[in-house]
This record gives sequence, structure tokens and C-alpha cells, in this order.
Amino acid sequence: MHQRTVGATGLRVSRLGLGTMTWGRDTDEHEAREALGAFTERGGTLLDTAAAYGDGAAEELLGSLLGDVVARDDVVLATKAGLGQRRGTPGRGARDTSRRALLTTLDASLRRLGTDRVDLWQVHVWSDEVPLEETLAALDHAVATGRALYVGVSNYAGWQAARAATWQQAVPGRAPLASLQVEYSLLNRAVEAEVVPAAEGLGLGLLPWSPLGRGVLTGKYRTGTPTDSRAATSHLASFVEPYLDDRSRGVVESVVKAADGLGWSPAEVALAWVRDRPGVTAPVVGARTAAQLRSILGVEDKVLPAEIADALDDVSALD
Repeated sequence: MHQRTVGATGLRVSRLGLGTMTWGRDTDEHEAREALGAFTERGGTLLDTAAAYGDGAAEELLGSLLGDVVARDDVVLATKAGLGQRRGTPGRGARDTSRRALLTTLDASLRRLGTDRVDLWQVHVWSDEVPLEETLAALDHAVATGRALYVGVSNYAGWQAARAATWQQAVPGRAPLASLQVEYSLLNRAVEAEVVPAAEGLGLGLLPWSPLGRGVLTGKYRTGTPTDSRAATSHLASFVEPYLDDRSRGVVESVVKAADGLGWSPAEVALAWVRDRPGVTAPVVGARTAAQLRSILGVEDKVLPAEIADALDDVSALD
């Protein structure tokens, strides 16, 4: 698999990442093992997880496979903290980006992952309740103590990423931000207005999550909701529902038409489009099963023709 650098750093990762949001809940140990094996056999290196995924279950499952399916030093291990650290209160109470919460969470992540350091540690969400300087100081401390080699942020708006990156660049010795993880796909291009230009200007590598539009761009929802899909589960139905509207259906039909003409799958078309967008380092693919993952790994050998990419740009453009 081709390698790319993460932003303006020396960190190199495969240009596709393997996401683990469903691991330990919808993806069991058998499927996770098969998926990890298939991904790394194709040269994939970027493994993305988070303390919030399954309340630590995803990290624990991933940690149990490292050293068995693949050597720890052969992958780039990325995790996140700051989301879901307070219990019992919804909404804002689910976010805690204080120094105490972040570093405590990092230590717990390291235990679950069975390692003494992660390659990339990211703040999962922005919080108005904690001074940004305190949050960023936790990143500095993680790097200074060797628990994280690189740091980044996730789900930040353009101005938030700019403020954080500028703060880190202002004084020598602070850990520069390497990455910005955001949702980005043919069904969600809102980040192109401010986030993408900010990331490019600040030297942050973009790591798009849900590059397949929460699964909708695979075409599986064209005639209804499959019983084995995310939209059929009580905990993920609301996650998929926003992309089952008329606009999304039009984009999906265009993707399917392009796929038919190329002899590709719709997922490969959608993934190739976002993978090769300006500023993108590696889309993170959260396949729920090993079979789903294998069906799209062939995109590594494919290049989306410019005329088709342009046509998809037009049909998916925001008003």
C-alpha cells in the first residue's frame, strides 16, 4: 500500500486507515482478527481507535491482536481521548478535555492496547469548558514523556484547528499538531469551506472518517434497510439516517452509475474520490466485517478518472 506523510511531519502511514469504532460491540474477535490480517497483508499500517469506542472495548480487542496478527512496530497506532470521560450526563457532560482526564485516559488506553506509547494521540472533540491551553499542554506532556510520538485533533472546526495549531507553533518546544480527523465524503463536503484550507495552510494531515458516507455510499440502502446494516441497529440508526434523504440518494445513484461504467464497486469509487482530495492523508475505513473490508481493499490499485471525479464533484457540490 502506498505511504503518505501526515501533514508537515515525518510520520508516514498507509493511504488507507483501518477504523475500529465497531470493534468489541458489532465486530467480534474473529471478524477483527480477519480484518486486521487482511489490512496488514495488503500493506496497511494506520490503525485508528479511541478510548470512547465501546468504552474501551475496541482498544482492548485491538491490543489483544497486536503482536499476534501483526507486530506492534509494523503499524502506526492512533487513538483519541476527551470524549465520554464523564458518566451519567448527556451532551456536554460527555466531553472532558482537561489535562487530568486526557492523561488519565491515555494511560488507560496504553494498558488496554498493551503498549508503552501510541504513534498518534488525538483530542477527540473540542470543548468550550476547558481552556484550550490546558488541553494542548496535555499533548505536550504526552510527547515529552514518550507516551505519544505525534499528536493531533479531531472534529475541530477550521478556526478551532487554526487556533490550536498556531498556539503550538508559537513557542519552541511545544508539540506541533500533525493531524486533523474530520468527517469527509461525497455526502459531507462541508469541511471544504474552512477546515480543508486551514489544514493545508497549517500543515495538518487530514484523516477523513466515514469516507463512505456512514455506509450509504456503498449503495446498500438504495432499496431499503438491510437487516444486517448499521441503520437496522438501535444504537446506529440515528447515525445513518441523515444520509438517507433525497440529496444523498442522487449522489449515491451517480456513484453507482460511475461504478457500473468502470467495473468497480460503488464503495471503491467513493473511497478513491476522497482518498485523492487535496490535503487528505488517509481516509479511515470502519468496515464492520472482514468481508466488507476485503471488498474495498482493491481500491489501492485504482485511480479514479479525472472526468468521473469532476462529475462527482458537480453532483455532490453543496448549494
